[in-house]
Amino acid sequence: MKKSTIVSLIIGAGLIILALIFASGSSTSNGVRDTANANNVHMENGQQVIELNAKGGYSPQTSYAKADIQSTLRIRTNGTFDCSSFVVIPSIGFRDSLPQTGEKDVVIPPQKAGSTLQGFCGMGMYNFKIQFN
Repeated sequence: MKKSTIVSLIIGAGLIILALIFASGSSTSNGVRDTANANNVHMENGQQVIELNAKGGYSPQTSYAKADIQSTLRIRTNGTFDCSSFVVIPSIGFRDSLPQTGEKDVVIPPQKAGSTLQGFCGMGMYNFKIQFN
């Protein structure tokens, strides 16, 4: 191999690695920006409501909620046909399909401060977590 070809390959590989590092720092694994707690937790009729969107993953991927109060996880879909339309939350024994378009409310019993509730899609490709403080 010529010296110029080797140098070109090394520079190209370096640029690819830099692009991957830059991309991983600005978005989640599914390419959707993680807007953790971007007004997705609020009080409604005396209980905490945590809202997530499901399509090609879950957004936001991390939410922060108050501990020790009754909560509802409201998952919204809009033409969701991928594996994020089936949700598994092992710690509360929840496994169910979501509507292709609409909402599904999941009752979450009060969680202790410092605990984290994790959920996954049916294939385990996408995930989300709710941290209780």
